[in-house]
Amino acid sequence: MPKKYPDSFRERAVRMVADRLDGDDRPSQYAVVSEIAPKLGISAETLRRWFARSLVDSGKQPGVTADAQAEIRRLKKENADLRRANEILKTASAFFAAEIDRPTTR
Repeated sequence: MPKKYPDSFRERAVRMVADRLDGDDRPSQYAVVSEIAPKLGISAETLRRWFARSLVDSGKQPGVTADAQAEIRRLKKENADLRRANEILKTASAFFAAEIDRPTTR
């Protein structure tokens, strides 16, 4: 899936939310995201997800980091490929075993 927004834009948007949350008046995350998202031309949910992901990636919240998710996705794909190859090999070995057991008619 192609990225719609450049990483620099995402980082700036997340930094804006974090800076606003660290302010003196301590507004809620919902209020800050709802205020900043329209100014950047993105949906509030998109900005909320970016901010939540940044908290997990930085270790400020528990969860699976983006790097770990990518590794898990890669390993699942590799596992599926290996299972498929195993099935092909099992079928081929059964075929050739049947060929060896079959009497020849010469």
